[in-house]
Amino acid sequence: MNTPFGLANLWLEGDSITRFVALALLLCSIVTWVILLSRFWDLRNLRKLSPELDKFWRATSFDQGLYSLTNHGTNPYYHIAKSALDASAHHQSQSTNHRELLQTLNYSEWMARSLKYSIDGVAAKLQKGLTFLGSTGATAPFIGLFGTVWGIYHALISISSSGSAQLDQVAGPIGEALIMTALGLAVAIPAVLGFNAINRANKLFVADLNRFGNDLLAYFVTGARVDSGE
Repeated sequence: MNTPFGLANLWLEGDSITRFVALALLLCSIVTWVILLSRFWDLRNLRKLSPELDKFWRATSFDQGLYSLTNHGTNPYYHIAKSALDASAHHQSQSTNHRELLQTLNYSEWMARSLKYSIDGVAAKLQKGLTFLGSTGATAPFIGLFGTVWGIYHALISISSSGSAQLDQVAGPIGEALIMTALGLAVAIPAVLGFNAINRANKLFVADLNRFGNDLLAYFVTGARVDSGE
């Protein structure tokens, strides 16, 4: 049955502005779902790395524990541990070369700063895509509202042109307005929910990274983890 409220009618009967708004919402929706699926997949893979920490701390040497971590290219635990090892070697090399670093920062302060820098770098990568999700969740309803206003404007033009407000004359433009409102909400709701879920998961994971960083700091400064009982 032919209906003035369908998506096909929206595209066929709408003008260039209506089509532009519809395409903008469609593009935002596609990018939003790509970001959501990729980020949730990344977080799922990161959660699988947590059990490797027990093997890392049970290793007989730091180098053995370091290379017991898998996926060196994408494993944040490996990246932080390797950065800590490099920072320690760099600081200790100052004792035989230049001593400017030793005079500015002691070993504990240098390692704390190096670990914080590494963790901040990982945390920054975890924010990938969140800016777009937040912006989409905030603006998509207003983009849909603009399409709604434009559809009502067309309805008013139809009424003024015909001199009467018969249903068959205004149903199409009002249908466009209703669809635009629904499209705006359909884009915004997943973006907002996904933003909140990913942001919470990121905070929990960064908290784990900070605990790992504190254990590494204790290991390099004292030779044992804080909670290792050694």
